[in-house]
Amino acid sequence: MSDSGKDIWPTEIKLAAGKRALTIAFDDGTSFEIPAELLRVMSPSAEVQGHSPEQRVTVGNKRNVGIRDVRAIGNYAVQIVFDDGHDTGFYRWAYLHDLGRHESDHWQRYLDDLAAKGLVRG
Repeated sequence: MSDSGKDIWPTEIKLAAGKRALTIAFDDGTSFEIPAELLRVMSPSAEVQGHSPEQRVTVGNKRNVGIRDVRAIGNYAVQIVFDDGHDTGFYRWAYLHDLGRHESDHWQRYLDDLAAKGLVRG
């Protein structure tokens, strides 16, 4: 569900920017081009998110990551296969909508985490 509590659905999903971004349009009229790097470092996988907020992993050195493939997971999500081999996150529609809608906030949190841990984007 989106922030408003209403289910949202994609109307178009395609790779963009030489497989370095995912463009997604939603039925609420919004559309976003989300960089592959942000999708990778904010992967909803347990490998990145952990099993609790304290276990969240900050992933560095992904500035140049690309998207190899996007696969439908039923009618609720996509699996993104990255060229670094990561492919375990299922990106639900609402999660992608949130990443796009609040992209600058997600970037800032990521950059702050990198700095705090002495990591770089690469």
